[in-house]
Amino acid sequence: MGVDERIGVIKSFAEEIVSEDELRELFKTKKKIIAYDGFEPSGQIHIAQGLLRAINVNKLTSTGIHFKFWVADWFAMLNNKYNGDLDKIRIVGEYFIEVWKACGMDMKNVEFVWTSDFIKKHPEYWETVLKLSMNATVQRVLRCGQIMGREESTSNPASYILYPLMQAADIHHLQADIAQLGLDQRKVNMLARDVFPKIGLKAPVAIHHHMLLGLQFKHPEDKSMDSVDRKIAMKMSKSKPDSAIFMTDTKEDILRKFKNAYCPEKEERDNPVLEYAKYIVFERFDEIVIERPEKFGGNLRVKGYNKLRELYARGEIHPLDLKNTIAKYIDKMIEPVRNHFEKNKTARELRDKVLKMSAK
Repeated sequence: MGVDERIGVIKSFAEEIVSEDELRELFKTKKKIIAYDGFEPSGQIHIAQGLLRAINVNKLTSTGIHFKFWVADWFAMLNNKYNGDLDKIRIVGEYFIEVWKACGMDMKNVEFVWTSDFIKKHPEYWETVLKLSMNATVQRVLRCGQIMGREESTSNPASYILYPLMQAADIHHLQADIAQLGLDQRKVNMLARDVFPKIGLKAPVAIHHHMLLGLQFKHPEDKSMDSVDRKIAMKMSKSKPDSAIFMTDTKEDILRKFKNAYCPEKEERDNPVLEYAKYIVFERFDEIVIERPEKFGGNLRVKGYNKLRELYARGEIHPLDLKNTIAKYIDKMIEPVRNHFEKNKTARELRDKVLKMSAK
């Protein structure tokens, strides 16, 4: 695969590359390129963290990149997940890994690194955190609080300052050439790019992927928000269970959530059902069948997302038919994960523990 082809693969899912020239130079000059993403083990895993992440990671590793997942258990503790109970957080981390194995992630070039294990073995990590803190203002670090899913506030605990500095340090200590995270993590990646040269470290290339809209999102009222903040405000959220499809949802759950999804007729902009079609369904299926009543023309075969978008914008596909069809294909993609968690004893026990903890 040539350099242009490899960059083309990454552009197929990247919302932003900072910068493309630096990425091109990486491909030209470095044999083993490392990309990383971190995740807080928290609650159930939704489709953006599961299927979409597997799709994007498989694309990255297909270009020869080695991918490190930073299992951020200490970060979950700092963010007060499960009241900071590391034993519970560990169970959820193991559950997440089990989901990725079951949903088609190619594990040949994927490595899982636990924060707590790594930092205990590498105490020099803290020197990097201290140096970063000396070269970043309090105001800028506080603005990075968005990466935790938290609003900036003077009542937040001091851990909210430590968290972004540690996340920036992760990049260096994981030897990551590329920070490949969601667009909601942009602020800390840009912090790393600005501060690293000041302390003698090489700045990472930042690749930010798209964040799926919540199925029941509403436009933010705040007109002063920039485009990135608006996208973050509209993304799916675990705190609103019907806004997201979870990786072990039943077929009935999926159909119900899509039935109630926001899907304005003929409107393609900010339409979460079309987003599921574009970023997930058409990544696995070249062609889909829109099931319609005979009186409205019967079933319709659609090849490729652009054709679907065009037909929907012209009103040739009704919102309810679109919802039912995309729900059916999403269910097909999640079914192997459900089956794995039913048939595999270890996986089933992890799932049941997570569901029990999440219900409290």
